[in-house]
Amino acid sequence: MGCIMSKCRNCNVQIRDNTDVCPLCHCVLEQDGKGKDTYPDIRFMTRRLLLVCRILLFGIILSGVLLFTINYENYHGTWWCAIVIAALLYLYLILRFAVVDNAGYKAKIIVLTVCGVLFVVLVDFVTGYGGWSVNYVIPGGILLVDVGIVVLMIVNMRNWQSYLLFQIFMILCSLLPVIFWRFDIVTSPVMSLIALGVSSFLFLGTMIIGDRRARIELKRRFHVR
Repeated sequence: MGCIMSKCRNCNVQIRDNTDVCPLCHCVLEQDGKGKDTYPDIRFMTRRLLLVCRILLFGIILSGVLLFTINYENYHGTWWCAIVIAALLYLYLILRFAVVDNAGYKAKIIVLTVCGVLFVVLVDFVTGYGGWSVNYVIPGGILLVDVGIVVLMIVNMRNWQSYLLFQIFMILCSLLPVIFWRFDIVTSPVMSLIALGVSSFLFLGTMIIGDRRARIELKRRFHVR
């Protein structure tokens, strides 16, 4: 550990001795901090970000009430305030969940992607529902996450097997648009089938190429002996 130094502002000199007063003018010394192992105050920064989040949330609530009142008083067939409020809430979610919270990046990717897709679906419904959100945006979001998984596996080559559960989750997600197609919610199933195929083949390819390490990882995750 380095030597703790003090400084006399009156004499403008640094004192190395273990004393609280200047030997020249006898004024109280201030610690200089040089030679001392110091680290950034992460807790202070986190508190500041949390304060910003609370201020932002309060502003969103006030803005939401104001926008709803304006939309209600000037309603012409579209609840446009829902889009604006949802966009502000998504901004808050990005700041609160992606920046401040200590959740893993996998959870952040899933939550932000799902909320982003839901926001687009809301826009589709508010603007008259043309079906483009469920036909293209939902499977497009699934494909985007699949691409992200591949990139993360390449970047983190030494721990690629940890993304197997992530892949299984994406297969389950890609089944939803296909189920919607069976109930006539999805009218153009091409993108949905592509998303299901890509998610499934990504998992299959990982299992085949990963071989023993992939099987061990699945057994460990599902507590199978």
